[in-house]
Amino acid sequence: MAKPDTGTILEGQLMKIGIIGAGNIGGNLTRRLTALGHDVSVANSRGPETLAALAEETGATPVTSTEAARGAEVVVVTIPLWRIPGLPSGLFDGAAEGFAVIDTGNYYPKERDGRIAAIEEEGLTESRWTEQHLGHPVVKAFNGTFAQDILAKPRPAGDPERIALPVASDDVTAKATVRALIDELGFDTVDAGGIDDSWRQQPGSPVYGLRADVAGVTKALADASPERRSDFRA
Repeated sequence: MAKPDTGTILEGQLMKIGIIGAGNIGGNLTRRLTALGHDVSVANSRGPETLAALAEETGATPVTSTEAARGAEVVVVTIPLWRIPGLPSGLFDGAAEGFAVIDTGNYYPKERDGRIAAIEEEGLTESRWTEQHLGHPVVKAFNGTFAQDILAKPRPAGDPERIALPVASDDVTAKATVRALIDELGFDTVDAGGIDDSWRQQPGSPVYGLRADVAGVTKALADASPERRSDFRA
């Protein structure tokens, strides 16, 4: 019997995944996703020739940023926020129908990104700002996750030490796909609402960097304040 077309990944279904950014988060997602059998293409700002070691280690395909999304069912954008506007046009050309975009980004105005008026003055959430520049809905996930936890903290479903991650998006189907992928990676998830609610998981919030179960993450999201902390303002 054919499996139903739910619009989300099904258990055991392997996907083509593009990762734009090969830093700590991008590199470790490349390691885990290839180990799970997914077809991963990875890009960075310095060119595919600089990704030879990661490709040899993981079997991922090093590509340019404009090639990363071709045929991809999930695209992970994991680069510094200030680099988002400089991504090439047509970034998602050739992606699979109904593809999901994961945004792992955070706004660090003092340490790295400089002042972004739309975030500071207009009150846009970081992922709404990113979404507007990308021209495609995003799923905010992994932004408060320690990169090493992606390798060291996966646990089977039901394990009392399993960590939960908040996931926010306006795209219900894309959110379901990403939550299923995170479950496959060995983590629980908590629905953190839409992108306008994603301030609850931005830097400085109670859930940011929290290692907790579903109940702990749910409480941390509820305890968040929309007021941005001074140490995360320009």
